Order: sequence, then C-alpha cells, then structure tokens
Amino acid sequence: DPRFTFIQLGHNVGKRKAQIAAIRLSSGAFVLSVDSDTTLAADVIAKLTVTMRNSAVGAAMGQLTASNRSDTWLTRLIDMEYWLACNEERAAQARFGAVMCCCGPCAMYRRSSLLSLLDQYETQLFRGKPSDFGEDRHLTILMLKAGFRTEYVPDAIAATVVPDRLGPYLRQQLRWARSTFRDTLLALRLLPSLDSYLTLDVVGQNLGPLLLALAVITGLAELIATGTVPWATAMIIATMTVIRCTVVALRARQLRFFGFSLHTFINIFLLLPLKA
Repeated sequence: DPRFTFIQLGHNVGKRKAQIAAIRLSSGAFVLSVDSDTTLAADVIAKLTVTMRNSAVGAAMGQLTASNRSDTWLTRLIDMEYWLACNEERAAQARFGAVMCCCGPCAMYRRSSLLSLLDQYETQLFRGKPSDFGEDRHLTILMLKAGFRTEYVPDAIAATVVPDRLGPYLRQQLRWARSTFRDTLLALRLLPSLDSYLTLDVVGQNLGPLLLALAVITGLAELIATGTVPWATAMIIATMTVIRCTVVALRARQLRFFGFSLHTFINIFLLLPLKA
C-alpha cells in the first residue's frame, strides 16, 4: 500500500526500539500505537484526534475490550477487568488530565512531544540495565513530567486478544505489576503537582493489595494457630466484593458484572502471591 512505509528490523529488538525506529521516520502530527493482536473500530482515529486537537494533550487512549471475550470463563473475567480499568481507573484519572498509563493496544501521541522525550525513553535503565518492560506506563509518565495532559476517550473502542489460560494471564500480570511498582516510585514526586486525588489513587492502588494480603495472612495464621475460622475477615472481604460488583453492574447496566466476584479468588490466591 503506497500510503504506508513498512520497516523491517534485522532482528527482534523489542517493542521500545521498534517504536522509536518508527517514530523517527514518521511525519504526521500524531502517532498511533496499536498492538499486533488489536482491532480498532472504524472511528477510533477520528475520535482520538478530536481530543488531541487540544495542544495541551500529549497522549490519549481508547477503551479496551476483549475480542475473544466469549472463549473461556477467564476471558470473560478479563473483559470485565478491562472495563473496570478503563471506566473506573482511567476515567477517574482523566478528570484531572492525568491518565497514568495510556495502554499500548490503542494510544495516540503528539509526535512533537514524543520526539522531545525519545532520548529519555530509549535510555531508561532498571537496576543498571536497559529496561525491557513497562513501555506504555513509562512513556505516559514522561509525558506527564513534561507538562502534557494525558486523556481517556471511552467511545474509541479497541478490541484486543486476552489470555485464555491462567499461565499466560499470570505472566502478563507479573510484567504489569513490575512496571506499576517501578514507575509508581518514579512518579511519586510528580503526583502532588498533578492533584491530591491522584496521589491518593496511585498510593491506594499499591497499598490496597498489600493490606488485603496482610488481612489474608492474618486470617490464615488465626486458622492454623487456633483452629478458629476468621469469619470477620472473610465477611469483610466478601462484603467489599459484593458492594464493588453491585456498583459496577449498576453503572454498566450489565448483570454479568456480578460474576466478577469470582476474580476475588484469583486475586487472593494467585495474583497477590505472584506480585509479592
């Protein structure tokens, strides 16, 4: 297709360097990042571009859904997890023009802003070695540090393939957790300058799982040491789960979100130990 220039790199150099190679050869006002397993709705570019017309906006992301939602019980849960991540977390952060991670499956960047940040993006080190994970979150934080707004556009829909088995899902979550913990530390000084809510939001996202893990460990210790079932702990966790799922079901007007309560078991018995 003569409208496009395709770049074939000599070998697999990773997402970050592939992005940089393409950005440096680009010429448009905006750069659209799309993962290889993602399908965009026909109007996604138009809707993202409307938001990017504001010169204060450096990046904007669309809403992610699971294209293989109906395949397994896990893909159904992940689709609901994506809805929550987009329409609770990202939507709330967008109120302050500071979405903390514009996700790779569908993110648009202002090219002039990108070019000014490429050197920092390319040379990021982690424990003395070039970083090879967390590209989306790190690039978003660089945008925020440079003074640009980052936005969420809920009606720009992108459908992406999600893991349909626990093994690949847990490996994905481990990569994301590493990025979240590392880049949250890098963003701590930035947060107060954005908004006090964002500080509370980001710190809560990181402390919340730790407090939940502490509650579970304490309950298990009580069960082992005394033979007494920690009903109070179990009831509090169950009540929080039911309240959250009820609120989301009402907001989304979809009864399927009551089924997201099953994700609590995955979170407690698989994700928390993995993140630890």
